[in-house]
Amino acid sequence: MESLFALFQTHAMAISAWILIFAYIFIATEKIPKVTVALVGASITLLMGLLSHNKMIGNNLDPHYFINFIDFNVIFLLVSMMIIVNIATKSGMFNWVANEMLKATKGHPKLIFFSLALFTAVVSAFLDNVTTVILILPVTFVIAEKLDINPVPFLITEFVASNIGGTATLIGDPPNIIIGSAAGFSFMDFVNELTGIIAIIFLCITSLMLFIYRKQMVALPEKMAEIANLDNSSTITDKNLMIRSLIVLFLVILGFVTHDITHIQTCVCAMTGASILLLFEKPTKILESVEWNTIFFFIGLFIIIGALEASGGIALMAKWLLSITHGSESALAMVILWGSGILSGIIDNIPYTATMAPMISSIQNQMGADYAFPLWWCLALGACLGGNMTIIGAAANVIVTEAAAAKGYKIEFLKYLKYGILVTFLSLLLSSVYVYLRFLL
Repeated sequence: MESLFALFQTHAMAISAWILIFAYIFIATEKIPKVTVALVGASITLLMGLLSHNKMIGNNLDPHYFINFIDFNVIFLLVSMMIIVNIATKSGMFNWVANEMLKATKGHPKLIFFSLALFTAVVSAFLDNVTTVILILPVTFVIAEKLDINPVPFLITEFVASNIGGTATLIGDPPNIIIGSAAGFSFMDFVNELTGIIAIIFLCITSLMLFIYRKQMVALPEKMAEIANLDNSSTITDKNLMIRSLIVLFLVILGFVTHDITHIQTCVCAMTGASILLLFEKPTKILESVEWNTIFFFIGLFIIIGALEASGGIALMAKWLLSITHGSESALAMVILWGSGILSGIIDNIPYTATMAPMISSIQNQMGADYAFPLWWCLALGACLGGNMTIIGAAANVIVTEAAAAKGYKIEFLKYLKYGILVTFLSLLLSSVYVYLRFLL
């Protein structure tokens, strides 16, 4: 047995790489649930001794202890925000805001189209994309029914807007949470560096989508009047819960914003907020609604990638990237931006980002923080915006298309692809101009 473990150790880099590759293949094909793939891969990694099972070596901490490679900042931030959002949603406040925005449009389809996209993008900056589209889906179907128009243009624009809006902040999209933790970026770092360009991308892409679907944005006057006179008086189901949720959300976001002053980690702010809200709830019911599949997927993935990092594979990949770009910061930035955008449209952007983050950390160790600074933002822009390329590029896309199919409106993969490629190309082109002018000029 010892000789077998010695063999595994000798070829640790190659074995770790193959485990990661096979995990990617199974995640991409979706034949097996991705959480199962991640946990099986993590189990094999640990059984083969590619990471240590023991916390100590003699009297010293073991740097290769597998727990060290699980980023609990990411885990606790995700769980805490899921709890806060699930509790806040029960009050009906998000649907109330959506309905008020719709009433303000007076039932005009083009204004509704833009309002739904704007609502989705803004909310996605503060809640995860999946939660946002789940909130907006029922509202969209009701509007489409009342206006007697096809909901598909609205639905497509909503998941596109959710991926764009989620790029703007630390907590908007899981890849950003991974990047923020790995690079040490605060909530305000993301706001300062990304919100401006995301606003421009949102306006350009929404205008493009409105132009594409302009002929379908027509409704009868009497149908428009129904939306204009929408009764929103009973949407708030629990006023006290809404007030508590708003106060906690405000304080949590304030904690994110003031991180540079208080130095309190975002996960601690979110965990505190979630704990306060749980004081008034039955924890069992709330915790049932947490997306534990996502959480354990992250944990398994961190272990698999941790083995490749511990074996030196990540550092080797970083050296290879530096060599093919001849150390050029501009060339490397564009490779990461466009490569991330294209790959994130094909495979899940979460495992992709989890693999790239330690590689950019390795580049930062070799070349310095100033050299790596724009690379982190290229990864964030590419990984999040690339999710718009296909209907499987992001979890929000999948949820919207499945919900549409259940209602009898099928969004075909190839039919969407021609729009997805255009949207992603324009988003990455605008991002390239921004990155060059902001960081590389």
